[in-house]
Amino acid sequence: MSTNQRSFVQQIWDFFCSLKLTLFVLITLAITSIIGTVIPQYPNIDERYWGTISAGRKLLYERLGFFDMYHSWWFLALLALFSVNLICCSIKRLPHVFKFVSEPATVLSETQQKIFTSKDLKLSGSLEDSRDKLAAFLSSHFSSPTITQVGNQYHLFAQKNAWCRLGVYVVHFSILVIMAGTIIGNLWGYKGFVAIVEGETVNTIKARNGKDIALGFEVKCDQFTVSFYDAPGGGGPSQMPKEFKSILTLTENGKEVPGYKHARVVVNEPLSYKGITFYQSSYGQANDPSTFFFTVKNRTTAKTEQIALRPGSQTRLADGRLISIVDLTDNPGEGTAAVLSVNDKGAEPKFFKVFKNNPTLDELRGDSLIFTFIGTDARMYTGLQVNKDPGVWVVWTGCIMMCLGLCIAFFMSHKRVWIVMQHGYARIYGNASKNQPAFMTEFEALSEELQKQNI
Repeated sequence: MSTNQRSFVQQIWDFFCSLKLTLFVLITLAITSIIGTVIPQYPNIDERYWGTISAGRKLLYERLGFFDMYHSWWFLALLALFSVNLICCSIKRLPHVFKFVSEPATVLSETQQKIFTSKDLKLSGSLEDSRDKLAAFLSSHFSSPTITQVGNQYHLFAQKNAWCRLGVYVVHFSILVIMAGTIIGNLWGYKGFVAIVEGETVNTIKARNGKDIALGFEVKCDQFTVSFYDAPGGGGPSQMPKEFKSILTLTENGKEVPGYKHARVVVNEPLSYKGITFYQSSYGQANDPSTFFFTVKNRTTAKTEQIALRPGSQTRLADGRLISIVDLTDNPGEGTAAVLSVNDKGAEPKFFKVFKNNPTLDELRGDSLIFTFIGTDARMYTGLQVNKDPGVWVVWTGCIMMCLGLCIAFFMSHKRVWIVMQHGYARIYGNASKNQPAFMTEFEALSEELQKQNI
């Protein structure tokens, strides 16, 4: 290989090992993540949002992948570049750190003797006896030392937590594991949505790319219920849901799955089966034909009759008048309301609203007929968010590794102690990779205890 070729390869290597590249990628990822926060992301984009931006702006955002940013090619490319940078930096620096840990400097150089913290010691016995006593002292108070003879000197070296210097590489590796788990989830997992009407069964869901995905089993909605908070001032239930839950039964190959009959799904209490998780997301009233029930009380005779109405049809009352539902509305604080039409011979039809959550309101109209909205047989549907992420445990493993690596890197320190001794004289030196004030306290205590020994 020519010098120019080696130079080019070296430049490429230096580029990927650069700390500047690391900072650039991290800052870019942070800035672009703001886009994913500010701009709505599929599939949770409200239809009203499209009215707030122009067609040209929408087209630009779609081409740049801003509506699905975390799956866009350029965001994934940034993650890939960060991964390569992390691997190259680790490969470049890890051998040196590993050698530093596995092959420590047991003999203290003159330069190190000038810069490291030190204390003088007096020796009273022979050189060999003092050496053995110092070695025993370090073993009991610090760690077992390595003894090296250099001319007429002995160098005693002891260290603690040497492998904590590799904590940063545990963090590096954990990031790669998390990214690997994310890739696994993106390639072999999916996110989707399904709406199930009460009493009905589904075996597919709609992915956010619009494709149908087979679950491999069936999900039946046995029942859906919703409860509401009370309105301020005690005016009955409000329109703010307090709890909505689905009762589901899972079947596979025509048989109920044990433990999954009448299983409940509530907000923040999902249901999981075969790696697929169902989250309670939304609800609503099904569009199938429904019957609405009312009581009609004659103010004069106090007689009451019950009627059943369906939108688009008419029912004749006992006094001959015709009644029909012309519209249905949802009203904040009042719930569902039916707009009724009452037709009397020779008179203009009367239109008025009857509120389900306010049964006494119609009496205030002062009409001869008082209507009370009892209820409906309309079925509800439950909206479930469906997630499958086979890489979630890989991500969790990476997160645990990261916590472990951070604890090692930030809260553990590589501590080293040398004792350089010759006949009648010795000097103890100490150094720590981090948290020098705490180490100085430990070193001072170790030196004072050593001074008390008769060595």
